[in-house]
Amino acid sequence: MRHRSAVVVSIAVIGALTLTACGSRDDKKSGDSGKGGGSTTTVVIGIDAPLTGDLSALGLGIRNSVDLAVRQANEKNEVPGVKFEIKALDDTGKPAPGQQNATQLVGDKSVIGVVGPLNSSVAQSMQQIFNDANLVQVSPANTGVALSQGEKWATGEKSRPFKSYFRTATTDAVQGPFAADYLVKDAKKTKVFLIDDQKTYGAGLAATFKGQFLKNGGQIVGEEHVNPDDRDFAAVVTKVKSSGAEAVYYGGEYPAAGPLSLQLKDAGVSIPLMGGDGIQSGDFIKLNPKGQGDLATAVGLPVEQLPTAAKFIADYKAAGFKDAYETYGGYSYDSAWAIIQGVKAVAAVNNGKLPDNPRAKVVEAVQKVTFEGVTGKVSFDEFGDTTNKQLTVYTVKDGKWAVEKSGTFNG
Repeated sequence: MRHRSAVVVSIAVIGALTLTACGSRDDKKSGDSGKGGGSTTTVVIGIDAPLTGDLSALGLGIRNSVDLAVRQANEKNEVPGVKFEIKALDDTGKPAPGQQNATQLVGDKSVIGVVGPLNSSVAQSMQQIFNDANLVQVSPANTGVALSQGEKWATGEKSRPFKSYFRTATTDAVQGPFAADYLVKDAKKTKVFLIDDQKTYGAGLAATFKGQFLKNGGQIVGEEHVNPDDRDFAAVVTKVKSSGAEAVYYGGEYPAAGPLSLQLKDAGVSIPLMGGDGIQSGDFIKLNPKGQGDLATAVGLPVEQLPTAAKFIADYKAAGFKDAYETYGGYSYDSAWAIIQGVKAVAAVNNGKLPDNPRAKVVEAVQKVTFEGVTGKVSFDEFGDTTNKQLTVYTVKDGKWAVEKSGTFNG
């Protein structure tokens, strides 16, 4: 997904169990860097996400899922002689705090990689900082295409701006068209009113949707831009009502999408509102009790239906987190595990120890990782994008998000 200046709330969560080094390293003394055969080297995986504010439901799911990955890496002794901890910082869904967090994480020499952020606009404020420091960044949620393929991607001129940036979520170059195909070919909706929140994620998603929708023979009967902080959409509702639209497509996130959909229904506009992964949250339904039939796409296949995710779901529940793992839980776990596997690979070619200043080597190693994760096979292409291009359409049914269709977009 995605993006959204407040006081930065820093939460350092240590979800690690102390490990005893095994084999020939048992009798060696602990060192700060691992150089010289220290028995335990502690490294930190940073997390940047909205831990407070409107988008905190998603952000807390990200934090907890990374915490779970770190706990399990330590319990399994996944990287012998290395103990992982997490450092979670709150960006409130906005670029300025995100940029400050990036600087803070880079300045902490124990941080070996970062999971996050949630929002594409926040990622834009962080990428250069992480890249300059050779600090690997893996987002479980960003879908803005330019983050990995450059600003001219839509013209076919693709160029990777930052070698340290990766993501486990597929992009809006796939998500928007997938939604357009569904509306025209499956839902038989050919007249759509298009609305976006003018943010990196929302505007980009709406643009890719529009291109494919028109290509499919659909008609855009109206377009509006809204402020994502607004909650009164009376003027927009009036325009939608008189437009003859058969559906609304909203590029943005659930804090505004929920009230918008509810106000449409209250005004007698009984048509579905569809959006992307930014609205596919339980909080959308809490904000909109009349959302029956509303639609959302989400990256990947439903975690609950993946055999590879069964253990994650059980372990998450057993860990006792009070917040749900939400849309990006599985992708967050896999993002953290990609960093952990990168660290493992770096240590393996250095006589089982992490070298001094291992960040650049971890970036190189993450580019090459491949493993079966919670969300399926995890690997990255030449742009740092996930090779997993599967998506799912959900609909609100009986107060819950239910799977409507899963598949891939083939153009």
